[in-house]
Amino acid sequence: MPKITEASLHNAALAHLARYAATEAGLRRVLANRIRRWAREAEAEGQDVEAIAAEVAAGNARAAAIAARLVQAGAVDDAVFAKARARRLMGGGRSARATLAHLAAKGVAGETAREAIGQEDVPDELTSAVILCRKRRMGPFATVEPDPVLRQKWLASLARAGFGGEVARRALRLPREEAEEILAARP
Repeated sequence: MPKITEASLHNAALAHLARYAATEAGLRRVLANRIRRWAREAEAEGQDVEAIAAEVAAGNARAAAIAARLVQAGAVDDAVFAKARARRLMGGGRSARATLAHLAAKGVAGETAREAIGQEDVPDELTSAVILCRKRRMGPFATVEPDPVLRQKWLASLARAGFGGEVARRALRLPREEAEEILAARP
């Protein structure tokens, strides 16, 4: 089995970036997975375990260097990734809290994630809650008049989605016309 070369890792990184948006941490994770897969195959072929371990360590160092070079070249930009992902998630009805958690899982720094959520073309928390209400046909978009039990279920649904109590209650109390105006005015 061939060794893990810098060229093969660089090509793997470029192939991944050609298909997916990624953060620096995400790209390092993809390359580390490729290295682990190579190590499993090398071990299955009966290669020396110590040599494999040394190659894995060297491969991980190469992967980190490749990811850093791609960041310097501008091919990987955590801020651009965070802004686009925040716009998509909050525009799809995700709360700011859930969006921050998603970005953290992708390896975006906390400050960068908070800046992305605060951008003017990213929907605010109330707009995101109204979008979720429309998707789930609750609150102003409900087809039935809610009883107290159903209203509690709607509040619980919004709370599980990460919206605070005040935002959730406000979104559920909106008249349909006002909710549609909020959706029409969204960025």
